[in-house]
Amino acid sequence: VASIDPAVQSYTETILKKVKDTWKSDSIGAIIMNPKNGEIYTMASLPSFDPNNLKEVKDVKLFSNPLVENVYEMGSIIKPLTMAVGIDTGAINSDSTYNDTGFMMSNGKRIANYDGKARGVISVKEVLGQSLNVGAATVALKVGNERFSEYFKSFGLGEKTGIDQPNETKGIIDNLNSTRDIEHATASYGQGIAMSPIETIRALSVIANGGMLIKPHIVNSIEYIDGRTENLLDGESLRVIESDTATDVTKMLVSVVDNSISKAHPDIKMEHYTIAAKTGTAQIADHVNGGYYSDRYLHSFFGYFPAYDPKFIVFIYQVYPKGAQYASETLVDPFTEITKFLISYYDIPPDR
Repeated sequence: VASIDPAVQSYTETILKKVKDTWKSDSIGAIIMNPKNGEIYTMASLPSFDPNNLKEVKDVKLFSNPLVENVYEMGSIIKPLTMAVGIDTGAINSDSTYNDTGFMMSNGKRIANYDGKARGVISVKEVLGQSLNVGAATVALKVGNERFSEYFKSFGLGEKTGIDQPNETKGIIDNLNSTRDIEHATASYGQGIAMSPIETIRALSVIANGGMLIKPHIVNSIEYIDGRTENLLDGESLRVIESDTATDVTKMLVSVVDNSISKAHPDIKMEHYTIAAKTGTAQIADHVNGGYYSDRYLHSFFGYFPAYDPKFIVFIYQVYPKGAQYASETLVDPFTEITKFLISYYDIPPDR
């Protein structure tokens, strides 16, 4: 008995096709999951194929599932995890401030905010609100390399989730084993480490569900012909951060929606529902010449709602969309459409 809901799956695929057609991205995908127990309602990716007409498939790569088999550098959607580490270790609290100088040097390398501009002395909340790389790196370095890496690994990064799908891969997080500051600084804002989409949504669910690492799955139970039913929903979960830490980061992410994203996309802010969300834009690595492409990006977006007792966490990504640099340009509206559909379809009661 699968957890996939055909209506939600179909609607999500329709939205993804519209986005892919608009931005001509190389590929796009989405996962919708219950962050409390790992129950997956949708796993969708494009380009895809018709399982009833396999002979039409020219590229065998289409038979793979990029949501569990591919890894990507995810960018700024990783910053909430960094903030959670900072708060949980006591390195910062939600009222802390820091001096944002616009850039910093680490092991001879320059780390800069997306616009290169300094903000001066500001609240750590602005690390998420304005998506500041220097702020995320400052928090990570204040925690300390070894402890920061331990926390990121405790979120399940660098390991398989155990999802009931074939050929699952695990993230590439070798940089977290480095003794240098630069690798941890870049990891704090989602560069230099790569994760699968399913690995990413599980890690982000830790914040959504109050601090627990859960196991994603698409099979809820097995019904045998002899009448027995084996329930698979009650999977084990492991506490990795305190519930108060998760609540603090959730408050920051609700503020991101209400006070930042909604300025350009007012529909995402809903009068009667709290939504916690964050965009991510990552440079794509150039595996031929080394370094990163200057004009190719991976866009990502995640959000969960109702924010303080979430029924759903939604993760969307697309690889190399054309004509847009930032995920805020391409993925906010699709997320909003999916969110409104889920609220209506499942008749989710308002929370504010």
